[in-house]
Amino acid sequence: MAQSKAKKIRLKAIREGRRNPEENRSPFVFADMRTRKTKTKKDLVYKHKHKNQSPDKNRDGSFYLLFSY
Repeated sequence: MAQSKAKKIRLKAIREGRRNPEENRSPFVFADMRTRKTKTKKDLVYKHKHKNQSPDKNRDGSFYLLFSY
């Protein structure tokens, strides 16, 4: 494949003993610096995956309401 003009200039600079411009890049260039603002759909689904389960087996999340007149 053909080399781009910018790559040719970089290679020529390296051959002539100058600093490689690729070394000027910060290590953070390759890091994903995005932060999530809201929960993803998967987070919301798994939040309620086991809705009626609790450590106390007697309480299953349901209730009984009795009206007496």
